Amino acid sequence: MALTPFGETQDFHDFALQYRQRFPDDVLTVTEPLSANQDVTALIDALAAENRHPMLLCEQVDGLGVPLATNVFASRERIARLFGVDAPRLHETYQARANAPIAPRYVDSGPVCEQVFDGDEVDLARLPMIRHFDTDRGPYVTNAVIVAEDPVTGVANMSYHRSMRHAHNALATSLHSRGHLWRMLQTARERGEELRVAMVVGAHPLFMLAAASRLPFGADERAVAGGLFGAPLELVKTPRYGIGVPAAAEFVLEGAIDPAAYAEEGPFGEFTGYSSDRSTNNVLRVDTLMRRRDAWLVDVVGGLYAEHLTLARLPREAEMSEKLKARFPSVRAIHYPNSGSHFHCYVSLDVTRDGEARQVMLALLGWDPYLKTVVAVDGDIDLTDDSQVLWAMATHFQPHQDLFMVDGLPGSPLDPSSSVHGTTSRMGIDATRGSGFDGVRARLDERALERARALLARAAGARS
Repeated sequence: MALTPFGETQDFHDFALQYRQRFPDDVLTVTEPLSANQDVTALIDALAAENRHPMLLCEQVDGLGVPLATNVFASRERIARLFGVDAPRLHETYQARANAPIAPRYVDSGPVCEQVFDGDEVDLARLPMIRHFDTDRGPYVTNAVIVAEDPVTGVANMSYHRSMRHAHNALATSLHSRGHLWRMLQTARERGEELRVAMVVGAHPLFMLAAASRLPFGADERAVAGGLFGAPLELVKTPRYGIGVPAAAEFVLEGAIDPAAYAEEGPFGEFTGYSSDRSTNNVLRVDTLMRRRDAWLVDVVGGLYAEHLTLARLPREAEMSEKLKARFPSVRAIHYPNSGSHFHCYVSLDVTRDGEARQVMLALLGWDPYLKTVVAVDGDIDLTDDSQVLWAMATHFQPHQDLFMVDGLPGSPLDPSSSVHGTTSRMGIDATRGSGFDGVRARLDERALERARALLARAAGARS
């Protein structure tokens, strides 16, 4: 069974209930009725405006018939608690577990097998969806993890794909990442076949993190999930095609993607903060719908919100941090700020020679195809504070000598500024002080700071 700080199961319900008991101040439970049309996103937006990012549990969302949980990944501290560590140790802990994969284990049954609808019984009205933005084409599933198994090796690929209802038994979805699932679909096309898949909608957060990991083609994210749990991911086989899916999932759709089928999909509010209608317009026919009787809709807030960005970003950050530190010992930390969507990265390092910052930035820009801008700063800069990075740029950066650009590289097709083919240019900004820098940071004596803190504490006590 799973070995996590929140119990020995791989069940989202157990995680959510135990987390609420242990950290009640980090969970907001809404009992009053909400509309399925944008109310959930509006709540997240209002909370974010107050710099609050609690896990949100909504007990009554009109028309869903199930509770809704969202914003799980909006807090790095909350994600770190999944591993029993503090936020500064999140990268190294995640990567250590991801690098120790454990093969999944099949079980005879699980909660997701409690209700099974097959063939003519399939009706996607049974799958709860909400509308996230006014500009969306309609209600969307944002937590749709598509699992496809290689027909020869059985190795699976898992990846996220936004999906909307197209027919009573079909979803319109986008494979816009042009990743491993797209590659598998092209192989199926060449064989004149459909690609059999299963879609998992809602599962334990560690499974969701594993689905966001970046692996070589032919590696199985389900084994990464086992590594994150510290125990084999428990799978059941879907009834028709025998695809291994989490036994404790909330919903699973089993079906096939026809390489020749086309459906209008989008626009949808993407991580860029823009409503995107760039799509591959694929169709997923649903042959079987599986669900647990007491299912929840586990939603991922779309758009430019912390959950959407952090869920996708954390595995990339952990991978890049490991690679950079192994090759460049001077690297202290990296951070992808929310303000930069997926396109900016900050890296701090203790520079030992001229040109080192540029070399590190070139490595980042080459390894991560989404990055457009990397800013290198010294080790005393807090990367999680945009204002400190901007201060370093203002006081250390000279454009004529500390900036470089590379053009014509593949980037994200969802970047509205990229070409229609998804190409982009990339930039490195060296905001380290450099060997010839002449300046001493103004600082305060620690004793003066202690006196000031004590004075303010006495003043606050007097007011109360």
